Amino acid sequence: MGGRASGAFEVTAFEPEETDEQPGATLGRVRITKEFTGGLTGAGVVRMLSVLDGAGGPAAYVAVERFTGALDGRQGSFVLQHSAPGSQGERLAIRVVAGTGTGELVGITGVFELEVDEEGRHTYVLEYELG
Repeated sequence: MGGRASGAFEVTAFEPEETDEQPGATLGRVRITKEFTGGLTGAGVVRMLSVLDGAGGPAAYVAVERFTGALDGRQGSFVLQHSAPGSQGERLAIRVVAGTGTGELVGITGVFELEVDEEGRHTYVLEYELG
């Protein structure tokens, strides 16, 4: 069964855990928590590794995020894999990791897209299949 969920999320905590500052790049490890509204209702916990370029601008990141809550009324959890290869126009890729769904979300697969507007508000669209 295919579906589409959309809504917004708010970052409720951004907790740097480790930073490695060297010439040319800063490597970081961060824990982020989020609250989702809309088609996804619940919380996300993100573990992110990031790279800032020598000027302190974002260069790349990878992350895994566990969402726990409801998707269009179905309770459970699943994991998203994030990959942003850089700041030179490359596309951010976020996908549901197959085999991570629990509860009523067992078998979920899909693609998650997010946008951040000029005022810093985050919105998302999740195109998903439940199998």
